[in-house]
Amino acid sequence: MTDYGEEQRNELEAIESIYPDSFTVLSEDPCSFTITVASDAGEHTETVEATLKFTYVDKYPDVPPLWEIHSQENLEDRDMEDILTLLQQQAEENLGMVMIFTLVTAVQEKLNEMVDEKKNRQEEEKRRKEMEAEEAEKVAFQGTVVTIENFLAWKAKFELDMAEARRKKQKEEEQGAKSKLTGKQLFERDHNLDTSDIQFLEDAGNNVEVDESLFQDIEDLDLDEDDPDFDPLEMGSDED
Repeated sequence: MTDYGEEQRNELEAIESIYPDSFTVLSEDPCSFTITVASDAGEHTETVEATLKFTYVDKYPDVPPLWEIHSQENLEDRDMEDILTLLQQQAEENLGMVMIFTLVTAVQEKLNEMVDEKKNRQEEEKRRKEMEAEEAEKVAFQGTVVTIENFLAWKAKFELDMAEARRKKQKEEEQGAKSKLTGKQLFERDHNLDTSDIQFLEDAGNNVEVDESLFQDIEDLDLDEDDPDFDPLEMGSDED
């Protein structure tokens, strides 16, 4: 007949010697205790930790002990579910043998795997961001790849811009033409221009001054109007 009590006491003594700093007895009847396990400290990687609570049942180790995650650090919900599933698998495989050390060791290895997976995810995310940055730099250097769709969109916008530019230029030319009228256009627009000089003379009255020095004294001219060869037009040419 198996002495379950004896096997349980012997295991407790071994567990306490193996985990002196992380083993804590919570109660003696039923026998309940905790063991804290943590992942190995990796470079630039945070550790994960779990405190496992075990409770012996009367027929342990022929019947699995009770277990739960008493506390944890840096574990996600899915990580804790994985640990509980792992404990169930290990317990079923080791029925009939004391198994606490085996269960704790399995959890310890699982925590290390979780840290490695987290590190790999971080490195993968870093590489992904680096590749995205490189691709963005290539696009900025090479410009946009021309496709039928974006070419047609560019062409339509270009034609609209050119039509708008032509419209503005035509409008400016029309406004400029209106501001620079010819003499004929000014005369046609203002019929008072034909009487403006006469009106100016009437307004000046007798105050119009003539510089007589500009004219040669008629008496100083040697004119012979009876001369059949006399031609007033030749006077200017002779003086030249």
